[in-house]
Amino acid sequence: MATAAGKTGNGMKSTPDLEADIKQLRADIEALAKQLAKTGEHGYGTAKRAALRGADELKTQGDAAIEALRANARDIEDQVLTSVREKPVTSLAIAAGIGFLVALLARR
Repeated sequence: MATAAGKTGNGMKSTPDLEADIKQLRADIEALAKQLAKTGEHGYGTAKRAALRGADELKTQGDAAIEALRANARDIEDQVLTSVREKPVTSLAIAAGIGFLVALLARR
């Protein structure tokens, strides 16, 4: 019976050749693992930067929305005050009507 070490002429490799190939494969796998780790770190950093940019943009948009709401509230307040000054009796009647409706709802 012949062994792999004895058959080098018909395409079979000898034991030292196989050991060298295994060492080379191990080295290649280690290099690949290191490259994947670097790629993962780069991807993590990129994702983190994108998330921080997105958070900053959302904060800016939120601040702008809050300021717009405050401006709208000020405008409504000004309109109500102007209406009360121009028509105090009508405003008083509306307030009394709203109070009456709230009282009716509260009794139930």
